[in-house]
Amino acid sequence: MADENGAEELDLGEEKPGKSKLIIIIALVAVLLIGGGLAAYFLLFSADGEQAEGEAGEVATEETSAAEPPQYLDLDPPFVVTLTGKPSLLQVGVSVRFSNSELAEFLTHNDPMIRHNLLNLLSAVDVKALKVRSEKEALRKKMLDELNRVLSELNAPGQIDDVFFTSFVTQ
Repeated sequence: MADENGAEELDLGEEKPGKSKLIIIIALVAVLLIGGGLAAYFLLFSADGEQAEGEAGEVATEETSAAEPPQYLDLDPPFVVTLTGKPSLLQVGVSVRFSNSELAEFLTHNDPMIRHNLLNLLSAVDVKALKVRSEKEALRKKMLDELNRVLSELNAPGQIDDVFFTSFVTQ
């Protein structure tokens, strides 16, 4: 019987290393989490970190003043013109991209003149040519050139970088 009890004790001894491995793993995970939290705290809230963030903010401000991110403006409502031939109706939604933030207000203020010039350009389009993608791209380029011509006449604070069709319907 003593041998049986001894065997049981040995079996219990074999289970202890499994439990100790679990305890070691939990302790290591806890130490890593605490260490990571402390590292994050010191990086984010230390005086040197605040100074570095301030310097980075100054550099970012200088870069944004040098090159502003592109902005987009929809020329709403879509342009609708009557064309000769079949299909005889063209509806085009247009958005423009520019980099000068002052240009957005300038475009909305001068919207009637811009729309007038673009409607004149669109009404002269050959309907049959619009079925080809390259002709649509040529029209887009003509619209960009016309917009920049009008903006330069009005002494705008910038130029249009690109024109995009957001809808293009012929009927």
